[in-house]
Amino acid sequence: MAVQSTLRHSAAEKAAELDVGDGGRDATLSANRDVVIHTTKNLTFEAHRRLFLNPPRVSGLREGSVPGEQTRAGLNLAFLHQFLSLMSIMIPRWNSKEAGILLSHSAFLMLRTYMSLVVARLDGEIVRDLVTGNGKLFLWGIVKWCGIGSVASYTNATIKYLESKVSIAFRTRLTRYIHDLYLNDNLNYYKLSNLDGGVGHGADQFITQDLTQFCSSAAGLYSSLGKPFVDLCVFNYQLYQSLGPVAFVGLMSNYLLTANILRRLSPPFGKLKAVEGRKEGDFRSLHARLIANAEEIAFYGGSEMEKVFLNREFKSLKQFMEGIYMLKIRYNILEDFILKYSWSAYGYLLSALPVFFPAWGGLGGAMEMKDSAKGSRERSRMQDFITNKRLMLSLADAGGRMMYSIKDLSELAGYTSRVYTLISTMHRVHADSYQIRDGAAELYSLADVQGTTQKGFDGVRFENVPIVAPGLWPQGGEQLLDDLSMIVRPGEHLLISGPNGVGKSAISRVLAGSWPVYRGLVSRPKSTGEDGIMFLPQRPYLSIGTLRDQVIYPDGEVDMRSKRKSENDLKEILNAARLGYLPDREGGWDTRKEWKDVLSGGEKQRMGFARVLYHEPKFAVIDEGTSAVSSDVEGLLYETCKEHGITLITISTRASLKKYHTYNLVLGSGEQGNEWEFDRIGTDREKMQVEKEIQELRKQLGQVEQWKERRAQLEAELADVWTDRGEFLDAPEYLEREANATVDEVESVSEDTTAQK
Repeated sequence: MAVQSTLRHSAAEKAAELDVGDGGRDATLSANRDVVIHTTKNLTFEAHRRLFLNPPRVSGLREGSVPGEQTRAGLNLAFLHQFLSLMSIMIPRWNSKEAGILLSHSAFLMLRTYMSLVVARLDGEIVRDLVTGNGKLFLWGIVKWCGIGSVASYTNATIKYLESKVSIAFRTRLTRYIHDLYLNDNLNYYKLSNLDGGVGHGADQFITQDLTQFCSSAAGLYSSLGKPFVDLCVFNYQLYQSLGPVAFVGLMSNYLLTANILRRLSPPFGKLKAVEGRKEGDFRSLHARLIANAEEIAFYGGSEMEKVFLNREFKSLKQFMEGIYMLKIRYNILEDFILKYSWSAYGYLLSALPVFFPAWGGLGGAMEMKDSAKGSRERSRMQDFITNKRLMLSLADAGGRMMYSIKDLSELAGYTSRVYTLISTMHRVHADSYQIRDGAAELYSLADVQGTTQKGFDGVRFENVPIVAPGLWPQGGEQLLDDLSMIVRPGEHLLISGPNGVGKSAISRVLAGSWPVYRGLVSRPKSTGEDGIMFLPQRPYLSIGTLRDQVIYPDGEVDMRSKRKSENDLKEILNAARLGYLPDREGGWDTRKEWKDVLSGGEKQRMGFARVLYHEPKFAVIDEGTSAVSSDVEGLLYETCKEHGITLITISTRASLKKYHTYNLVLGSGEQGNEWEFDRIGTDREKMQVEKEIQELRKQLGQVEQWKERRAQLEAELADVWTDRGEFLDAPEYLEREANATVDEVESVSEDTTAQK
């Protein structure tokens, strides 16, 4: 059953969340209106997968592939397939809301065409009555003109409103579809940019900008193509009746000729729009990179170099945009002359056919030959000319908008290619559909994944699993560790240690499913969180929301209430994590702040432990989770977690954490650093290693006297430096403290090692 969320909007009630019966969430904001949101079903994704990963050959797209960033966007069969594929998402059923809005929009477009026809006839009647001096009919015509004008104004405003509704309806469908495909248990949001790389720097540019422009362009194109098409059909028929077949053939010839000229001389707007989108995304990603790494750049003093990067990228974007504008100026000059002036002159020539060539003039020519009286013929000629002129102008406007739409259609092709590329890449990541057409796949590439992940195992198990840092598709990965085999059962705590860069954090990524299991078998609990497994990343993450939200993340308040937990329980959890002072310091549980800037490094790491204590998983993987926490608080946190029955898998370089664990997985051994050792802590082998460390420390202690003598020599040599007006001064206190601290540190390490033995 689809997960359902009901949002009730009001400014009077405070937001609260309630649980619904089908496993979804009902976020209640008031009792005024309900907006029911259904998540996309997996069956829908599977049905759409063939459209995005298995396109027909006639479209020119390769099966099992997605359009790359260099794919040329244009008016071709590939664009038609891409657009229709996206339409199947935007209008999923004939009785959907979007179909109803489009039907209403179409009805008003046809009404606007009918109003244009009525206005053309009324215009001719008013001019006829004005020329003949019939005041009564003239005034009545003015009254009808005002009445029709009010209806036409309402129609025009409604058309613009419905066009906006179509755009936002399309965007809503696509955004929800993409979010359901992007944010799910398959971790597509991580894999999309870190493993696949099919969307370059990330999906944010595609979702926030390209998708919006695509929906606006698609909705606007429906109006700019729909109404002109209806106008062309209706007005051509009316002119055919009025001016005859010769004029009709002339009109059709004019359309075909001008369309061919404009098509041949039109720049490739679709390709240009696609390139513009990529350049805008590159410029935006540089700014995002600057914000994300502001502190590091500030420490290096790299503002000038970052400015060079930004200015260089903006200069490239500016030059490209200026080139597009120059192309548009040349094309617009030709387009305006053909559509506005040459078409008008041609229309006057066709309108004159009934007057100068009555035999070729259709009904107008017949009336010209029928009216024998000069005055009657002039009045009829005036009325027909004004009516035909109005129809000609409307027809020229419709034809012009059709021609303008060719340019808009080219731009739409660019937006379509971008959005189609995004969804195709997401489907490829979601289905793990990586295929190599030419040759064999590289070793440890995404097409070479042969391992298995078993969920539902009561423990953590690796069986002959090579730990590989994956490369961006289609490149192969780099093997960090040889085939890893181990098992951690409930209650058997594991410490993963080793030097930097040997793959300690990589093990947690493979276990979490962020990185592929290229070979072997990985077994883990099924769920993430309560009664399952939970991961504390190396870099603490604080979400948007209240202080309460920081403790219960990724749960919401509705989940907390359903677990029958209250703020008193959260207070006890914070006390256990040595953060009990936070509610009073920050102003209560409902306080909203930018928590990543409010909490210190140690508080952020302790907040991670608070989340572990709140969710109480069976297993907790902690990646350097206490690097900013003092050793005494660190011990209390580990003991508290063990008291709650949580099996700990810790990634750390701190040897002091061994006493809280049962096993130790040491990485980085061997000549190449890709071997590992898995032993129980406290074995004879480990005692021998400790004895070896003690011997090395004793050798260092034997050099203490030499270090003291050397310090005395340095003090004597630098005695002249520490003088003021000839008076001898003692060395600064910090030098004395540093020298004594060096000796004390060596002695302390020796004592700790002996005690551990």
